Amino acid sequence: MSRSAVFLDEMGVGPLWRLRQGVAPEAVDVAAEAPVEMEAVVAAPVAEAIEAVIEVVAEAVAEVQVEAPVAVADTPAPAAEPDDTAWFDDAPPPPPAKLLSDADIAALDWDGLTAAVAKCARCDLCKTRKGVVMGRGDRQGDWLMLASSPSRLEEREGRALPGEQGKLLDNMLKAIDIDAGSGVYITHLLKCRPLDEAGQERLPTESESAACRPYFDRELALLQPRTIVTLGSMAAAGINPGEKPVRGTVRQLGNASVVATFHPEMLLQDGTGKAKARAWADLCLAKSSHGG
Repeated sequence: MSRSAVFLDEMGVGPLWRLRQGVAPEAVDVAAEAPVEMEAVVAAPVAEAIEAVIEVVAEAVAEVQVEAPVAVADTPAPAAEPDDTAWFDDAPPPPPAKLLSDADIAALDWDGLTAAVAKCARCDLCKTRKGVVMGRGDRQGDWLMLASSPSRLEEREGRALPGEQGKLLDNMLKAIDIDAGSGVYITHLLKCRPLDEAGQERLPTESESAACRPYFDRELALLQPRTIVTLGSMAAAGINPGEKPVRGTVRQLGNASVVATFHPEMLLQDGTGKAKARAWADLCLAKSSHGG
């Protein structure tokens, strides 16, 4: 076997029998009868080209001096430094949240007041509350509906008098021709829900009431209502500390008339209808004192 044939064999390049397009059928018979001649015809040009390539590669290799590989010492990767936060211990602690003074609160607008109530820490109720309840309604209203402190439902929904309580209050106002959606603002004396150690609702302490009072006073100053209707005995007593509230009478708080009545939650539990009848009389008194 020739050198070219051996080289082609080693490379896996054997004679390829392919017909050119347009070759006459009789040419197939000729190729089949004389494979040796066909191999010579097809392989000869390929072999010559391969031999030329081999000679060029051999000359190039002869000119290259292969140097012995240089041993490279393994350089260990630098060990990862352990997390070191000791420096953090020496850093000064962040400044505590600023506690707004009564004077600061008295200068707030509605948006500032809402933001201040949301992050208030003026008493320990901030440690147990699940949320705060800011007032809602018409901030230019003539009527103010005032409860004492939020209930569980109000704390969960973040809204004063939601659900059935709110619907009943709306109907009470509608009965004296007051549109609850316009001209009425509803809020609490306290913005957080007081809880005892067992997690049960309790009455607010004097210090808690005093800490939260500036927020209500600011609501009152921004709103400037003509008539305040207190909802429940705690709201009636808390709006003017030291003054004993009496149902069926009109008191004054600044330029506003104050009338006490029952909380809607109590009215919902009134099976006799007596409390509802008294509430109707209270609302008629408030309407009369309002002057419209």
